[in-house]
Amino acid sequence: MADMNITQDKNPIPAGFKLTEIGVIPEDWTYDSLERVCPPGKKYGIVDGPFGSNLKTEHYKKSGIPIISSGFVTTGQFLANEYIFVDEEKFRQEKRSAVAPGDIVMAKIGARCGASAILPIKHEIGILSGNALKITVNKNKHETYFIWQFLWDLYSKGKFEDITAVGAQPAISMPHLKKLLIPLPTKSEQTAIANVLSDTDALITELEQLITKKEAIKTATMQQLLTGRTRLPQFAKHSDGTLKGHKPSELGAIPEDWQVVPFKDVLTIKHGKNQKEVESPSGQYPIYATGGQIGNATSFLFDKPSVLIGRKGTIDKPRYAETPFWTVDTLFYSEIKKDFCVKFIYYKFCMIDWMQYNEASGVPSLNAHTIENVLVTLPNLEEQTAIASILSDMDDELKALEQKLAKIRDLKQGMMQQLLTGRIRLPLEQQP
Repeated sequence: MADMNITQDKNPIPAGFKLTEIGVIPEDWTYDSLERVCPPGKKYGIVDGPFGSNLKTEHYKKSGIPIISSGFVTTGQFLANEYIFVDEEKFRQEKRSAVAPGDIVMAKIGARCGASAILPIKHEIGILSGNALKITVNKNKHETYFIWQFLWDLYSKGKFEDITAVGAQPAISMPHLKKLLIPLPTKSEQTAIANVLSDTDALITELEQLITKKEAIKTATMQQLLTGRTRLPQFAKHSDGTLKGHKPSELGAIPEDWQVVPFKDVLTIKHGKNQKEVESPSGQYPIYATGGQIGNATSFLFDKPSVLIGRKGTIDKPRYAETPFWTVDTLFYSEIKKDFCVKFIYYKFCMIDWMQYNEASGVPSLNAHTIENVLVTLPNLEEQTAIASILSDMDDELKALEQKLAKIRDLKQGMMQQLLTGRIRLPLEQQP
């Protein structure tokens, strides 16, 4: 026990740490209230937006000073696609609620109150909406990104509930927020921690953007290949080398060698069953419902590749199942005839707006007969298989990117828990 100190309540405190009213922190760290990390003498270092009676729709303009709303920050990134504005006169009247580039903007009211993001440095000065608040950090002594990451970590763990008042809507208590105690390493260590976390955030953003780009490419590829607007080279020409043309059909112009058939010529829609018949924690077969897997089964209902689609509820999100499975009665599965590529049929299902076939005024509902009578355009089996292979490769690439993104997010969460508490200290050479 030479490297441990013992507190009065017998809980060991590691050497180099101290027990404070906010818990165990490194002995060379301090802590203080959030309002004291604001610039000294600044009257509105932490402030909320104007009362509703002071900022009404009648004050909104098409240009001027942008209104910064809580909805812009609920993801942890500042995302604003469209602004409303106030004029200079209204801004001067409510200047206490001004928010500047580099300030932390936080949702004050609503289900996601406590979520926050930093107003980008290149953003212009704005005015808070009534459902938002802002925190200005004293940049001479503290690193804004460090303070924001600590606040975001608290929010992510649900710890803002302690300073949230519950009324018609949840709302952050301004007095409690100002008195919130936070751990404070030196500014150089704050900056080092912020840089590491910021670099990880940049990687996450880069991956998110790449996934969005890949998804857009896949969507465009599906629209081209699954309709025959674009043909794969090996299917685009006749044996004499001339290009294949198009022909009219019930569904518009289609490739001359494609056909239009109802789904009943391709598959049979089947109903799921009650999972209680087979449900078991030790079961080896997944039990699927409209929302995804809900358990495991001791036996399977179907053991061939199949297209699944909701009978009730989520009717617009088809899924592909390749291994043996069980489905509940709110989910259809399909038996595809041997002359068709199951994966291709799945992608055709994904192209259909199934909500147009909804047969209920309440919970969306599909009828097996309706599905089987939907018309679909089809190439021959060889072309179906080739198209499905290309789209499947795109899916595999997207899945790999999403798994990588999930791992990096988990890594960042672990880094935050260690770095923001001082459990892991960065090497001195990483500190400015």
